[in-house]
Amino acid sequence: MNRRKAAAAAAGTIAAGALTAGLIAVPSAFADGGTDSRDASAKRAGSAEARGVQKAAARAARAGIDWKDCPADWNIKAPVQCGWVTVPLDYAKPGGKTIKIAVDRARSTGGKDERQGSLVYNPGGPGGSGMAFPKRIPDKNPLWAKAATAYDFVGFDPRGVGHSAPISCADPQEWVKAPKADPVPDSEADKKAQRKLAKEYADGCKERSGALLAQMTTPNAARDLDVIRAALGDKKLNFLGVSYGTYMGAVYAELFPGHVRRMITDSVVNPSPKKIWYDVNLDQDIAFQTRWEDWKKWVAEHDDVYGIGATPDKIEAKWRELRATAKKDPIGGVVGPSELLNFFQSAPYYDSAWASVASVWSAYLKGDEKPLIESAGPDMSDVAGNKSSENSNAVYTAVECNDAQWPRDWKTWDRDNTRLHEKYPFLTWSNAWMNYPCAVWPLKQHKATDVRAKTAHPVLLIQATRDAATPYPGGVELHKRLKGSRLITEKDAGSHGITNLKNDCINKRVDAYLLKGTIDSKDITCGPHATPQPQKSTARAKTVAGLK
Repeated sequence: MNRRKAAAAAAGTIAAGALTAGLIAVPSAFADGGTDSRDASAKRAGSAEARGVQKAAARAARAGIDWKDCPADWNIKAPVQCGWVTVPLDYAKPGGKTIKIAVDRARSTGGKDERQGSLVYNPGGPGGSGMAFPKRIPDKNPLWAKAATAYDFVGFDPRGVGHSAPISCADPQEWVKAPKADPVPDSEADKKAQRKLAKEYADGCKERSGALLAQMTTPNAARDLDVIRAALGDKKLNFLGVSYGTYMGAVYAELFPGHVRRMITDSVVNPSPKKIWYDVNLDQDIAFQTRWEDWKKWVAEHDDVYGIGATPDKIEAKWRELRATAKKDPIGGVVGPSELLNFFQSAPYYDSAWASVASVWSAYLKGDEKPLIESAGPDMSDVAGNKSSENSNAVYTAVECNDAQWPRDWKTWDRDNTRLHEKYPFLTWSNAWMNYPCAVWPLKQHKATDVRAKTAHPVLLIQATRDAATPYPGGVELHKRLKGSRLITEKDAGSHGITNLKNDCINKRVDAYLLKGTIDSKDITCGPHATPQPQKSTARAKTVAGLK
């Protein structure tokens, strides 16, 4: 899940080769027109929510979307257009209060005969905005040029995010202030202080977010997605979900299996109800440590460029020294261990951040603190950016806390995270405190959705074996739960969100799936995308890698 400050950036320049067979046509049993399109919510005895989404979708289909130039302060330029889709606040009460979902689109580049509808995108989170996705068409992103001939690219702000009735849990300017306490506790008093902060944050969500807070769930986001589909005039959904977006897609497939036309899930959240969400985060702690080790090895191999250390052990020693220095005397008065981790974790997240993070660290060791302070510290003058960051974290918290039942006993959290920290210290306690508001959540927590669906068209899953944010077993688990799906494995790679990286083995299959609906006769393993190359620039990492 793309859940922290890190943001995806492009990576990879050399195509990797396929290790197995070519493409085949989809069996006729999965042809677009030949499958029962009933809402799977009928399994739930015609629930109020199922009836509500049907009514909302019918209204949206009649209303359509009034596309116009985007508001100037949205920073979305023509030819991308913006609009709104109205959805119920509570799908059990479709005639009650409503909220507006912000959407945008870029029109397809092909002729009328080539057009296949809209491709809707979610980048992850929970709390991520997809509004930048349509820019891939006017920006002429080469990886998406073929898909752009057939689809309008559509982005949206999910409920509670950005322009879509945004929620909040804390004052944004207060929330970004630094330095924050070291997430690794030295004492029981430290743990108690962190638990107090989490309780205050959870209570703040209830105080600041109103009636929408209880309706911030993945099933409701999936229902919104179906209403957006109807408003776009598409009989079935074409969807690309990355990170948490894969879980949104999985839940959509469970609720609306007959509405799936094309669905790609990239970097897959483990959808098992036993994993959502507490165990998902514990698994993530282990995977982040693995990818942190990969990055240290790469930095050591390029010691001639960075001068941080010639072995992973020496780099680990430097990291611990940096943390200790920042804890004793925060760098620039604002960068302590917590801020360091927020910045450095982008390297395990994305290969595209490997060089820029190493460059910033290298500059610091050579006496230039400015790149590190600017990259890891808050920018108090960026009021809009801070508001967006706090909103994203609020949505993350609300959705994960509402979606599933979390352990309420502090002893469980203390036992599990203490144990994990011994072997996997990089992220464990930071992840624990980020999620601890769910242990003291003031609202009802639901049972996680049990995804087990046969969709109208096979879902295409894409997963890297060394992904830190969404560990590989998640892709395997969703594959088991979506009948007829196909899994593409990127072996010996670990960047998060890989459909936007250059790897011919993957790229050509994405194009074939979107353009012709074809999939392989069996699951495919691809080689890795290109290994990042070092850079000597010490430019600010938030400019180079988009990390804030």
